[in-house]
Amino acid sequence: MELKSQRVERGSFLYKRINLAFFIAGFNTFAILYCVQPLLPNFASQFNITPAISSLSLSLATFFLAVSMIFFGILSDRSGRVKLMNISLIISAIICFFIPFSSNIYWILGLRAIQGIALAGLPSIAMAYLSEEIGTKSLAPAMGLYISGNALGSTFGRFITGMVAEQTNWQIAILVVGVISLIASILFTRMVPESQNFVPDTTTFKFTQITKSMFYTLSQYRLMCLFLIGFILLGTNVALFNYMSFTLLDSPYFVPESLISLIFLLYFVGMFSSVGADKVIRLFGRKSAIFISLTLILIGITLTLVPNIPVKLIGTAISVYGFFSSHSISSSWIGLITTKSKAQASSFYLFFYYLGSSVVGTIGGLIWSENGWPGVVMMNMILIFIALILAVILTKNEMKDNTLAN
Repeated sequence: MELKSQRVERGSFLYKRINLAFFIAGFNTFAILYCVQPLLPNFASQFNITPAISSLSLSLATFFLAVSMIFFGILSDRSGRVKLMNISLIISAIICFFIPFSSNIYWILGLRAIQGIALAGLPSIAMAYLSEEIGTKSLAPAMGLYISGNALGSTFGRFITGMVAEQTNWQIAILVVGVISLIASILFTRMVPESQNFVPDTTTFKFTQITKSMFYTLSQYRLMCLFLIGFILLGTNVALFNYMSFTLLDSPYFVPESLISLIFLLYFVGMFSSVGADKVIRLFGRKSAIFISLTLILIGITLTLVPNIPVKLIGTAISVYGFFSSHSISSSWIGLITTKSKAQASSFYLFFYYLGSSVVGTIGGLIWSENGWPGVVMMNMILIFIALILAVILTKNEMKDNTLAN
């Protein structure tokens, strides 16, 4: 029997169920991952540490998430998809209940590192699951909805912790996220259907086969372009939000701390752009869509140089729109390029994606300390220009690109 006959298509009840399950999963994963971002100034103040060290509470989680996804991808290709995703979400939520009892920043960093490892089980497998279970023509909107769940979760996680911390303290803020995430995790385990098209890879745990498969994946220049674009996308976005908060708290803006968390509501824009990316692809093709989205990021971050708060926020919103659109386009592209070890290819994309958050997010703190906001913007602009060059390399074979665009 061909796998194609078993694929779920848009409009069916099962398609809607899968979409809702992964919308919840995306929401949950990113609410947990980014809930500490508005708390960075709180950590810096309470523990008397620099912004760069404070940002490690996010960077370490994303770094260990990135590294762990490679192994989860390999494990998933052998043992299956759903059970690993379920375990990942439950453990990640439970760790939220331990973080508030940390007596120093080192405990927070350690628990966040463990949480990053646990979180890796969902995103590394979700893309492979969707590409296996959803029909080719229905995949882009499904991926877009999953990513819109990411956008809502990251917005909610940031906003709720910022608001609750302002009214109470950061410990209670993280506990609130833990309760909501545990409920969301249970909902996902109840809703997600078992894989129908998964075929176990019996060679996954043989070292020579693993090495050969990894080198094969990394040797595909089109995949590598997408991996590096992913690195740049999240890295620049995290740096933008990490140090926008510190910038607006500082002279000459002196925005009250109670209002800083409102900045993260701009992530709602990402819900529309990630879902709308499918329409852009259908109208212009993937080649044009990725250039349009990356250009929007460049325009947005340039506007944040204007020393005016409303203009900075407009620029940030434009950048967020371009970011989620670019991520939706590039992540759905992975499954169309690779023909084998899809979970591993997806894991490599997300490895680079989250590694970008750790590396660029931390470097951004060092640049901000020395050169202020203009330095962070310049760093982001250079990286987006590099992403545009990678997009040119990715799409230079017109015939292959036109095939993928349709």
